[in-house]
Amino acid sequence: MKTKSLYVAALMTLSAAFTAVGKDEPAALGLAVVPVKGSEVFRVIYKSENSSKVKLSVYNAKSEVVFTETMSSTGGFIRPLNFSGLAFGDYTIELADADGKKVEKVSYQPVKSTAQVHVAKLSQPDKFLMSVTNGATETITVRIFDEYNSLIHISSKEVTGDYAQLFSVKDLEGVTFEISNKAGTLKTISF
Repeated sequence: MKTKSLYVAALMTLSAAFTAVGKDEPAALGLAVVPVKGSEVFRVIYKSENSSKVKLSVYNAKSEVVFTETMSSTGGFIRPLNFSGLAFGDYTIELADADGKKVEKVSYQPVKSTAQVHVAKLSQPDKFLMSVTNGATETITVRIFDEYNSLIHISSKEVTGDYAQLFSVKDLEGVTFEISNKAGTLKTISF
């Protein structure tokens, strides 16, 4: 829903810009670059009043071409660009058509963890279910502490997508689960 709102807002902004240009002036090239939240994808939104060939180029911080593509446009398009596999940093996206060039700069940064963690105490004595909902691949570390805050269990697992694990913790008055990834603590839950 938020993505649709971003597209609509970008297209409305481009439409307003084209309306403000006036009928006597040549059609302007419109370009918007929108990051897709929680991913390594940027959406290139292009609009023009003319049909023409459009050259899309992506340059790294050293002004080296890392991607180029030429396509035919009948007035506009939305094109996803997946930056996975590229080094983190600043990039320049350039569109060139018969009316000229338009340039946008983007900053490609690591995707922040979108993992959500839940630990539930089951009706069976001393049983706990930990579940992780994750949109990426990352290493999850589980630490379990007793009522005296002494570490009684530690394990790490590389998780892709959703994951669940059952833990059996016997003869303890209290237990605390600490689940973390490389970025830090995701959740601490005490029972």
